[in-house]
Amino acid sequence: MLQEIAAARAARPTRVARTRRFLMCRPVHYDVVYSINPWMQPRKPTDTELAMLQWDRLRRLYLRLGHRVDEIRPVPGLPDMVFAANAATVVGGKVLSARFRHAERAAEAPAYLRWFRDRGYPVEKAKHVNEGEGDYLIAGDRILAGTGFRTDVRSHAEAQRFFGLPVVTLTLVDSRFYHLDTALAVLDHEEIMYYPAAFSAESRAVLRELYPDAILGTDADAEVFGLNAVSDGRHVVLPHQATHLIAELRSSGFVPVGVDLSEFLKSGGSAKCCTLEIRDRPRSRR
Repeated sequence: MLQEIAAARAARPTRVARTRRFLMCRPVHYDVVYSINPWMQPRKPTDTELAMLQWDRLRRLYLRLGHRVDEIRPVPGLPDMVFAANAATVVGGKVLSARFRHAERAAEAPAYLRWFRDRGYPVEKAKHVNEGEGDYLIAGDRILAGTGFRTDVRSHAEAQRFFGLPVVTLTLVDSRFYHLDTALAVLDHEEIMYYPAAFSAESRAVLRELYPDAILGTDADAEVFGLNAVSDGRHVVLPHQATHLIAELRSSGFVPVGVDLSEFLKSGGSAKCCTLEIRDRPRSRR
């Protein structure tokens, strides 16, 4: 038995963490005052102080893991601005701004766009509805792009043209998982985990073909937003309640790091929703 355990451990791939740069927004104005997804119940009380504490623990965790965290100033009247991932997509130092479907979040896009423009990033304003990294996930040399509830499928061609990367369209069918990042997480260049029931039959077939060894989430994992995770290639930050995913990640050689972001689940968000990755242009070597 000991020999079998040792052999299994030796067979695990060596996971390498890569330093990331993240943009986050403090939840100073966080609240649930409207409902644009099944998780949002304005009559259910929120605790802004607890949200601030949970968010800051997430920020400090990223710093301890060696990542860089930039912050954007929160704007009064935008309670969902904390969900930075929805505001843009950044690849190779180029920024495709978001265009939100719901009027309640529309003003977030210009605020984030100004932040990038003020720092010299080339920015393209989206022509079609897209909700940033909520529905665009970068997986190696391709973009996995969600549609069905928020992002307009026509925006996928826009992203492909702007970034010069092939886009794989994935259709979501369960309104609880209205963004791609609530049902799928990129673990490394060619590795993902996802919740099959969130996708159409055609999209499940695509995912099986592209990622035959993907980690599959259970109903219980999905209901605590376990797929709304952030990976640096070795460490995977996800809700601590997603016990099945945590075990699967560990057996695959990843280092799962459980966090408590329960206050943000009231708005239908978790670790990834709070985290926009800034993928700068690689520096040339001299």
